[in-house]
Amino acid sequence: MSRKRQDPVPVPNQKWVASVRDKLLAWYDENRRDLPWRKNKDPYRIWVSEIMLQQTRVDTVIPYYERFMDAFPTLKALAEAEEEQVIKAWEGLGYYSRARNLHTAVKEVAASYGGKVPSDPEAVSQLKGVGAYTAGAILSIAFDRRVPAVDGNVMRVFSRWFAMQDDVAKLSTRKKFEELALHVIPEGRAGDFNQALMELGALICTPTSPSCDTCPVREECRAREWGVQAELPVKKKAKPPVPLQVIFGWIRQGDKVLLQRRPNEGLLAGMWGLPTVEAGKGEVAPGEFLREELCRKGISIELGSVLGELEHVFSHRRWQVTLVEGKIKEQADGNLPEGWYWASEEEQEALAFPNVYRKAFAMVRERKNDSQGIQGRLF
Repeated sequence: MSRKRQDPVPVPNQKWVASVRDKLLAWYDENRRDLPWRKNKDPYRIWVSEIMLQQTRVDTVIPYYERFMDAFPTLKALAEAEEEQVIKAWEGLGYYSRARNLHTAVKEVAASYGGKVPSDPEAVSQLKGVGAYTAGAILSIAFDRRVPAVDGNVMRVFSRWFAMQDDVAKLSTRKKFEELALHVIPEGRAGDFNQALMELGALICTPTSPSCDTCPVREECRAREWGVQAELPVKKKAKPPVPLQVIFGWIRQGDKVLLQRRPNEGLLAGMWGLPTVEAGKGEVAPGEFLREELCRKGISIELGSVLGELEHVFSHRRWQVTLVEGKIKEQADGNLPEGWYWASEEEQEALAFPNVYRKAFAMVRERKNDSQGIQGRLF
């Protein structure tokens, strides 16, 4: 398996296809997980689940999904909600652009399609945040349209079924698998078959140590026949996240804490958080970077102690955070710049924060609980 190449799409014979369909669907009927978005074929519920499941494990998603659906049980309810409400309901799940895109797309469905998710592939694919996979999942599961829904699980299964050496990190490989899927998806049970493929990849045909002996389609798998299942799929290794030294400020004014809304573009776009600054070079105390940045905003602070350190990994960045306390000395003309806000404890509870800032809040709470009178206490 050392030679990597882009082979033509293999066209399976009809006998093989019939066998795979029968065995896989029978296995799925017997072993499908009881997941909250499988209770019915409501396209809105399916749509929300698929957006949440992007880059997130099923077990992680379930409680967030149930909380979100309690808050917005219908497409109309979500379309009429304020963005801050939507982000708060999404809090802790990460990748917040998914929530904003979903909210935008739902409002478009409410305005342009009478509040009903369209069953037309072109219309669904044009909704914000809906890519080829999500469109395929919605159309096949909710409307039983015979369209592919190729995610990482499906690519792994296909790579092994056909012993394909194509790099699954490439868009061209995904396109090839979508073409291949059209040869295999049956009429009548397209949604069940697509879910069965995903279920097989999640439960049996796992990334490492696949359970080939219990696989319902083991006899049809070329990788198992050749003994190369452990070498597939082929995937180019992603670059490791770039480490970045970051300073957070826990800045107090009486019983309020200074918050900063991040820019509308880039990492954690538009989210509330603590004042944040990248550490520069040189032998400078962490708090000085923060103090100088706030000074440029017209906010003068008195620095306290370092409250602690934490680490948070994003897809392309690894934040190594130092949390520094401080208190306000003076504020130019008494007004904060746009996007900055003094929040009471009650207001903090009402706002949504990314996980990295929630870690910082937890660190502060721990310090409060540990001691009330230590040197370097919270202001």
